[in-house]
Amino acid sequence: MRYLPLSPADRGVMLDVVGIATIDDLFADIPVSALNAKFNLPEHQGELEVERSMGAMAAKNRAAGAGPFFVGCGAYKHHVPATVDHIIQRSEFLTAYTPYQPEIAQGTLQYLFEFQTQVAALTGMEVANASMYDGSTGCAEAALMARRITKRRKHILSGALHPHYASVVRTSLELHENIVVPAPIDIKGTEDLASMIDAETACVIVQNPDVFGNLRDLSSLADACHANGALLVAVVTEAISLGAVKSPGEMGADIVVGEGQSIGNALSFGGPYVGLFATRQKYIRQMPGRLCGETTDIDGKRGYVLTLSTREQHIRRDKATSNICTNSGLCTLAFTIHMTLLGENGLRRLAMLNHEAACKTADMLGGVDGVEVVNNAYFNEFTLRLPTNAVEVVDALADRGILAGVPGGRLWPDVPEADNLLIVAATECATEEDIDRFSVALGEVL
Repeated sequence: MRYLPLSPADRGVMLDVVGIATIDDLFADIPVSALNAKFNLPEHQGELEVERSMGAMAAKNRAAGAGPFFVGCGAYKHHVPATVDHIIQRSEFLTAYTPYQPEIAQGTLQYLFEFQTQVAALTGMEVANASMYDGSTGCAEAALMARRITKRRKHILSGALHPHYASVVRTSLELHENIVVPAPIDIKGTEDLASMIDAETACVIVQNPDVFGNLRDLSSLADACHANGALLVAVVTEAISLGAVKSPGEMGADIVVGEGQSIGNALSFGGPYVGLFATRQKYIRQMPGRLCGETTDIDGKRGYVLTLSTREQHIRRDKATSNICTNSGLCTLAFTIHMTLLGENGLRRLAMLNHEAACKTADMLGGVDGVEVVNNAYFNEFTLRLPTNAVEVVDALADRGILAGVPGGRLWPDVPEADNLLIVAATECATEEDIDRFSVALGEVL
């Protein structure tokens, strides 16, 4: 083909260097069934027929706003002010490309700078980057960053870290000859991670609030990490919690990663989302992604620039700290707009509304015969232990128009103890009527 500059001989040399026989060998780790998967879709249709088919499939989905909704576990239903959507749909924001030329991208650079400032303040850290793809990839990048800083290969994962985050960490680290040590599943948030730290540990990764909703004080764990020369990576999947809970930075975390979807971004069927990443000033040059800075121009006027961009696009590839090549720009802007509208007092009030909704929900559901709330402390998410399989209960409640939460068996299919667990989230969007309907229906189903 005229647009492929490499000859068969060139490709042969490249394959020899890599040590494989054919290009197909590059995909050896992907199951053949996935590479040759057949979808239950027509081979071809006209435009009108495609619209009808897609519309029929979309109609099978139940929107989060169609009734009582208590699903969380890393993605949360919050009210997003109309102002947010109005501003991000302005053409100068909606169509803006990455700000390589600061002289024509001051607006983009300014809101990225403000985003960084907000994230640093929320997490209690000194510096933040201009976002990652999402919380899970940010978590993996934090583990890689810990290895660069400590020169160690062992990474300890909390037993209450979201299993999807843990999976991304394993995928990213194990190909780099790292050792990933997962702790056993920890439903009550009482695990002793400090006892697992040794002289080979690069970092301990722990979530707060954890995947079961438990709130933790990370201070003693941070001390244990530092006493052994390791780093503490704190993960926050519910950004609204930072309006009520002591920040990870205040508790001694060295790196804080999180998911910013809760602020300014809708559920959107799982993405795109926005990853938060913050750290200590002394580690700034090992931070992945890019960082915007404030400066002055030749006339002394304030301006913004990309100060640090340790990405392979900007420097030699072997010197880059990360292969993540972009950020979630529009989602970042949505986050910044919403945070600006809220302000500190607004965020604290919103956090309190979430906690109150969760307390009401936990009290009501915990009063249903046979149901136990397993948490001692939580923010807006908690875990129920049901007298029967949670998947069956969720399906039965969905038939009644109630999306009740995430069954533990879906997240830990190989852990029998998780089968009867139901993780429930109640945000400011949960009304008293929704909570009553959920409680009554749960009692009837059980």
